[in-house]
Amino acid sequence: MTINAELEANILRLYYVEKWRICTIANQLKVHHYVVKRVLNQAGVPKAKLLSKPSLLDSFLDFIKNILEKYPTLRASRLYQMVCERGYTGGSDHFRHLVALHRPKPSAEAYLRLRTLPGEQAQVDWGHFGNITIGNTKRPLMAFVMVLSYSRKIFLKFYVNCQLANFLRGHEEAFNAWGGVAKILLYDNLKSAVLERKGDAIRFNPTLLAFAGHYRFEPRPVAVARGNEKGRCERAIRYIRDHFFAAREWKDLDDLNTQAANWCNGPAANRLCPEDRTISVQTAFINEQPMLITLPDNPFPTEERIEVSVGKTPYIRFDCNDYSIPHNYVRCKLTVIANANKIFILDKTNIIAQHLRSYDKGQQIEDKAHIAELVEEKRAAHQHNGQNRLIKAVPISHQFLIQSAAKNYKLHLVVGSLLKLLDLYGAKELSIAMQEALARDVPHQHAVRHSLERRRDLQELNPPINLDLPNDQRVRNLVIRPHSLDTYDQLKLMQENNIGELNYDNNK
Repeated sequence: MTINAELEANILRLYYVEKWRICTIANQLKVHHYVVKRVLNQAGVPKAKLLSKPSLLDSFLDFIKNILEKYPTLRASRLYQMVCERGYTGGSDHFRHLVALHRPKPSAEAYLRLRTLPGEQAQVDWGHFGNITIGNTKRPLMAFVMVLSYSRKIFLKFYVNCQLANFLRGHEEAFNAWGGVAKILLYDNLKSAVLERKGDAIRFNPTLLAFAGHYRFEPRPVAVARGNEKGRCERAIRYIRDHFFAAREWKDLDDLNTQAANWCNGPAANRLCPEDRTISVQTAFINEQPMLITLPDNPFPTEERIEVSVGKTPYIRFDCNDYSIPHNYVRCKLTVIANANKIFILDKTNIIAQHLRSYDKGQQIEDKAHIAELVEEKRAAHQHNGQNRLIKAVPISHQFLIQSAAKNYKLHLVVGSLLKLLDLYGAKELSIAMQEALARDVPHQHAVRHSLERRRDLQELNPPINLDLPNDQRVRNLVIRPHSLDTYDQLKLMQENNIGELNYDNNK
């Protein structure tokens, strides 16, 4: 805590003139007693020495110090077991406190200021910036940060995860933004760069090695727990948190990335260059850019590629969402290739479907053509029960069934009877009979049958013939709507007019 000169003078006056105790001064001036002690110590008041009291640990101190010199990181719990075996009878909590006082402190380490040549090195890391809500789900908001060590030019791009595909995409976009590649790229020991490490033996991620070979740079991981070796990137992430992300408003990920690009080329590029305080970062980058490695003509493929197994429904699962495919590829193994915006579904080398990529979760993304083909191939998928067939043929049956259910009639019996009446009398007569039953507020199959038979008797028609249709659902579910006969009347009238004209010519 920093205090002003007035408060410091007041503390000294109360101590020397008024002879107040340290705790009294702290209470009256509303400061911590450590602050009062510090002011007095700086003024020459010696620190009060604690009176040493005899402790059960005194006879074991030499043993404890010798062990801690050999094993500085040995846990207090293990050390407690060792002294108990040698006769210590004190409690474990107090023992931990005393051991902490005698544990040797590591000596302070001095660091050299690292300097690099233009175009020599860039540093790469991820930064976590909370979560982003997409649809009904939350995904981590990760910032890919790359910094040129000489000019301190920053590249910033936000993604919804830090997987290898986005890791490589971030590299490519940084290279394209800068128009070149640094000769060395420094990484932490993250799995996207280093799969395994034992001392100086490093097993790199093979995809990253292929990527580095394509762009001709050297990937170099820093030593374990040595973040100071890539301090420029660590400092850049903190600079991004304080000067870009804090109190910033944005609509979606694209809007945030647009603002990030403008910030990198604006305020972040116009700040003074730490290597040369007389120029800006942008000026230093302009001087450094010709030293970067030239980009190859063709980009490296950064698409995600996975093999998927299709179940009995025409969908594949990718990144927590379901995407439709043609129905004739069920029970097959397919390949999914995805970039940041689209996914492509392949059978060997043939693209059988493509969709816009969704970063939501639990969504069902469909191509209407896939569903239409399935309905055409298997009509029962669309007309899966009698209600669908009845409603499609006689739309008023939807209201009829709602009122039947409201009166607690058994719908399966109502639907079964109405389907039989549909086959016997047709959709037009059934619709009229349903309207009459609804008008009488009797939404029951017997009321519909009574109306149909009454109308048949009034028209003096013969009883309907029950055809024995084949056991084929395509035939049984076929709905035939009656055609208007006005066309035939017009044809008959035209024929009569033509015959009249012909007779007139003959007589003439």
